[in-house]
Amino acid sequence: MSLTQTGKPVALRGLVKSYGGAAPALAGIDLDIEAGSFCTLLGASGSGKTTLLKTIAGFETPDRGEIRIGSRDIAPVPVARRNIGMVFQNYALFPHLTVARNVAFGLEMRKLKRAEIARRVEAALALVSLDGFGGRSPRELSGGQQQRVALARALVIEPDILLMDEPLGALDKNLRQAIQVQLRDLHRRIGATIVYVTHDQEEALFLSDRIALMDKGLIVQVGTPQELYFRPANRFVATFLGECNLLPAPSGRGEIGLRPEKTLVGGKAAAADIRLDGTLVSAVFTGTGYRIAATVSGRAVTALVANDDPVAMLAPGAAIPIGYMAGHAMTLDD
Repeated sequence: MSLTQTGKPVALRGLVKSYGGAAPALAGIDLDIEAGSFCTLLGASGSGKTTLLKTIAGFETPDRGEIRIGSRDIAPVPVARRNIGMVFQNYALFPHLTVARNVAFGLEMRKLKRAEIARRVEAALALVSLDGFGGRSPRELSGGQQQRVALARALVIEPDILLMDEPLGALDKNLRQAIQVQLRDLHRRIGATIVYVTHDQEEALFLSDRIALMDKGLIVQVGTPQELYFRPANRFVATFLGECNLLPAPSGRGEIGLRPEKTLVGGKAAAADIRLDGTLVSAVFTGTGYRIAATVSGRAVTALVANDDPVAMLAPGAAIPIGYMAGHAMTLDD
């Protein structure tokens, strides 16, 4: 017994949305999302990511632009007729209904036969590992279980695409990480097209096939997690996607970005293509190693070393060599 998930491609063209302010919330969005892929809209608060998700869902009407799911332009289509699944941060479960009735709600609105509703609800709950929970009240469930009920409710309608708006934001760190693993595994099993909103860089890197990084109503860069992390389009992308050391380029023009894990210090810097003179600021124990803070020509530099690295034993103010391999340097535009 299973659900049919035939994720469809999404194409956004020239989407603009304004609320009367000086700057539009969406300033001309073009984005292609492949069928069956997991695409994350990543950005800080106010970047436009949630507005874009709501526009795809139909909760916001664009001033202009096109939204295609498969071959169908859904921009003029009412929310109820878009066949889109939604999962919210606050779960949005009905407290007076059982888990099964919550999951069945969308199917009942579509007036499906009782036997078909029962079959799909059972399959959806099994899909999110909640077999046997149908008769319970949402109040009896943990936050993680409630979120899985919300996910089952979105999947049970067999949507063309699944939209998720900061769905794990209300969970504690350990539970959030556990559900991230479950969500990634679920996506691989069902092949749904998922559009996911988050401000959490690590979450985006972990879950996504592709990331669309947004800022000021625009998509700054689209690519795989590896592409954005190791080949950022500019300084904004490099620094948003994680820690990044900014150093003068060897050519003397512009600067390069260097991830802390690619930054060599002490004896390891001897084999580097590029070597610089640094000064140790601090060495902080993190459990898995030491976090080295240093300066190079007045610029702050961070590196990660093993627990037994001699650099970690030096006193602040000590001179230390710092280096990197040329292939690890990221050329950055403004």
